[in-house]
Amino acid sequence: MKIEGHSHTELCPHGSGDSVEKMIMKAIKLGFTDYCITEHAPLPQEFNKCFAGNLIGLKTASLRSDQVDEYLKLGQDMQEKFANQINISVGFEVDYLQGFETEIKQFLDEVGPYTDQNILSLHYMPGIEQKFYGIDYDTLEFATGFGPWLDEPDILYGKYFAQIKRLVDADLGEYTPKRIGHMSLIKKYQDYFNFPSKWDSENIKQIKEILDELKEQGRELDFNTAGLRKPYCNDFYPGKRIVELAQERDIPLVFGSDAHSLEEVGAAWHLYEDYEN
Repeated sequence: MKIEGHSHTELCPHGSGDSVEKMIMKAIKLGFTDYCITEHAPLPQEFNKCFAGNLIGLKTASLRSDQVDEYLKLGQDMQEKFANQINISVGFEVDYLQGFETEIKQFLDEVGPYTDQNILSLHYMPGIEQKFYGIDYDTLEFATGFGPWLDEPDILYGKYFAQIKRLVDADLGEYTPKRIGHMSLIKKYQDYFNFPSKWDSENIKQIKEILDELKEQGRELDFNTAGLRKPYCNDFYPGKRIVELAQERDIPLVFGSDAHSLEEVGAAWHLYEDYEN
């Protein structure tokens, strides 16, 4: 089995516009047996009131709520078209947002019966004045939202993993996503801000607690190679140390290129093979 577990479509507002059909065809050529379409789920309607980052980034972060049916139909069409060539699952990459658990659960309850695999990710967290800022939009937003901790990155990492712990603990109902997306996304701009490459002892303690809980819950980690394509990250998510700790606990790692374009499909699969469990 060769799984491409994290990918996007032409409906993604910050993507390349490349068609999911062509992306699936490439996956077939690369020998993938399974392909997971995981488009960004719409953000809760009231989230913008708590957000203080770049509004263009927010507007282009995800599908609109009126695109959900179109997206599910697109996924169903792909399943039918390629039924004899590759196993296709259709799901969402859902954002965990502290304080919006009820809205997230409502969305999952609505789409859960029509989806196969969903990913739960953290792209936003509280920063200055407890307003939400994007973790991965650009360096300016990152510096604006998390500026007080740029000189104390281990503390910033601690705040991030506290959010990941909330994500893991969240009761999102029957359709709670099994897979946790890019667990070390906080490192996307590590080279730009000259952050340390290693987690400190307190961060490791947090990581171990999170992984212990994931193991108990029977969940998975997204082995996400997108960070290798980011100029200030130059590493995969969640990175070597977290992967080692996950493997010690026999937590499944699911490869995902996080492809937003045709050229990114299956990217750095060879790295995953080195760690495959």
